[in-house]
Amino acid sequence: MNPYHDMVAGYSRLLTAARHHPLGGFPPAPRPPLAADAPKVLIFSPHPDDECIVGLLALRWLREARWNAINVAVTQGSHRARQAERLAELERACAYLGFGLTPTRPNGLEKVSVKTRQQEPAGWDAMVQTIADLLTRHQPRAILFPHDRDWNSTHVGTHWLVMDALRQLGPAFTCYLVETEFWGQMDTPNLMVEASPTDLGDMVAATSFHVGEVKRNPYHLLLPAWMLDNVRRGGELVGGQGGAAPDFLFATLYRLRAWRQGRAQALYEGGRMLPASADAATLLAPA
Repeated sequence: MNPYHDMVAGYSRLLTAARHHPLGGFPPAPRPPLAADAPKVLIFSPHPDDECIVGLLALRWLREARWNAINVAVTQGSHRARQAERLAELERACAYLGFGLTPTRPNGLEKVSVKTRQQEPAGWDAMVQTIADLLTRHQPRAILFPHDRDWNSTHVGTHWLVMDALRQLGPAFTCYLVETEFWGQMDTPNLMVEASPTDLGDMVAATSFHVGEVKRNPYHLLLPAWMLDNVRRGGELVGGQGGAAPDFLFATLYRLRAWRQGRAQALYEGGRMLPASADAATLLAPA
């Protein structure tokens, strides 16, 4: 008898059963008390739900290092009739994870894309100023935002929106840059962060609060599979070609650099792994 048939059938049974689990409505997950001057990490989310999908490192900094994780709602989606509803879903998802939430403007920014950057400089500059103002106000120790080839036009636009805002702030502004991926894979990630079953379960539950989106496409159920595949890729891309695979089940891949003297600078050579057994507070020295 082929045991892998049972394994695959088990996956199928779990996913089929999970389609009947409730969407949102869960009481908030435990959140540690934070100091008034706790370091901040800002998550620049192109759409409501991205904070749940790529926010593992921010969640671990919140829970293990007691950083103040704040989601920046760059847009509220492109369908105007759904923007208010998506914001309400986002508020509930962030409350569940313990993330703060700040909007960019009423109904969010719109037309965040490379096309707007190239063809509508006045409108683009106004959006860049909005992001620069948020960075100045919060003075984050780290920021999460998409990498420049994350395929979706709003994800790529958000990358350049954040990068242009950083350049506007001048050489005195410093923080750590954590580039994320979802729609398009990075060629050069340099950090693999393991997710514990508890953290990943909370991320799946938080994503389910985005009810309108996951009813259309139940992608919250596929987060574990995505993170499984991240371990496969990360073992080579972060750990080194031909190296031993890490003993991780679930992980997210990032590119970690520092923003200093008005430009992105490498922090280390090669790649790093942050296992679930290590404290996320050890990943970075104070900025």
